[in-house]
Amino acid sequence: MTMPHVRPFGPGATKMKFTSIIIILCAALALAGCTLIPQYERPAAPVAARFPGTQNTNAAPPVTDRSWREIFPDACLRRLIEIALTNNLDLRTAILNVEQSRAQYRITRSASLPSVAGSGSSTRAEANGHTGNEWNANVGTTAYELDLFGRVRSLNQQALAAFLATVEAQHSVQLSLIAGIANAYFTLREAQMQLELATQTVASVQEAYALNQATFAAGASTEQDLRTAEAQVETAKINVLEYQRRVAQSQHALEPLIGQPLPADLPEPLPFADAQLVAEVPVGLPSDLLQRRPDILAAEHTLQAANANIGAARAQFFPAIKLTASIGATSSQFDQLLSSSSGVWSFAPQITVPLFTGGQNRANLDSARISARIDVANYQKTIQTAFREVADALVAAHNYAAELEAQVVLINAQRVRFNLATARYRQGDAAYLEVLSAQQDLYSAQQSQLATQFNKLASQISLYQALGGGWQ
Repeated sequence: MTMPHVRPFGPGATKMKFTSIIIILCAALALAGCTLIPQYERPAAPVAARFPGTQNTNAAPPVTDRSWREIFPDACLRRLIEIALTNNLDLRTAILNVEQSRAQYRITRSASLPSVAGSGSSTRAEANGHTGNEWNANVGTTAYELDLFGRVRSLNQQALAAFLATVEAQHSVQLSLIAGIANAYFTLREAQMQLELATQTVASVQEAYALNQATFAAGASTEQDLRTAEAQVETAKINVLEYQRRVAQSQHALEPLIGQPLPADLPEPLPFADAQLVAEVPVGLPSDLLQRRPDILAAEHTLQAANANIGAARAQFFPAIKLTASIGATSSQFDQLLSSSSGVWSFAPQITVPLFTGGQNRANLDSARISARIDVANYQKTIQTAFREVADALVAAHNYAAELEAQVVLINAQRVRFNLATARYRQGDAAYLEVLSAQQDLYSAQQSQLATQFNKLASQISLYQALGGGWQ
């Protein structure tokens, strides 16, 4: 239903100015009161009240009060992370997605305000042998929806929640990037330490091989001992080649993450065996995850967007009122275009009542409600996944710490055994196979210690990531 009203300005007529139209539109804005969005309630977290092996306490400071620089004290690793936060293409894409989502939200929000446009035209025409000019100037609004039932505002809230979900997705990419760089860095450090150990072992077995050559030449040992020592040297050399390959491959894995070749001026790294290479991560209640895991926050924003969409679907059942207004002037003489006698104005409210839509509105509402229920399930599943990741990381970090302590004792025992076997062999009281066995067991224990040290660091990184990182 349309109610147009067009009236010329005249000396005795009511002179409605453009400001009057703006006042009317502002009054219409004030009438837009309620929304039909359901009251949002955060779904219950379907997890236990506390993590396995932890006490139900909030005494530990939350991870959200600590930046990644505090979590990773190694200056070399910090430099790599700083480079990656500038150059990494995945993070750059995530940031651009945020900018695009922000622009989309601004587009949606613009529907809350009337749009005003100006136009002008000139017409020269001939009729019945007479030629005349007509000049027109106009300023007016396009059809502006009077948001009495909150449809537009529901869409605004939906767009805002979608934007916030994109922001958290960017945080999630950044968190994964930091954790990925830390893992790749420590993979490289372990390979370097394994290469150093293999190189030291080559030197040790070459010394033993030289001793076997001397004793064999003097007739004090058998050729079997000599060839055993020779095979030990070649095996150690093969190990060196293997870890050289692993070092190179680990460097290649780091470069795409930081977005450039590894700089030559990186700071000196901390010793790999440093117990504080990764700062201990405090663990609070499982409910803390709801406040700091970016994937959980993104899932909740998605749920809030679905909730707002229900309000927009409900509003479709009610009448829609749109307003169109303009003010302008028309004249046959350009110099008289702005005179008071040439002005015209119009104000045209329009109301649309949904009488029959073939069930479309009902279907839209049902679809919006089902989407919200799906998002609830996804939100709760995200929480369950987060809880499991934290629990697994806690168990792994504790287990590897205990394993490292046991391996220190084992290496000390194997080193004593190797020294005794070497002394017995030099005195002629033991065969070289006894030395070989002791040396191999010592080397294996040292390799396992380096691998466990990496696994402990990796578990601490996983815990940091599972808890949502440290945002400041």
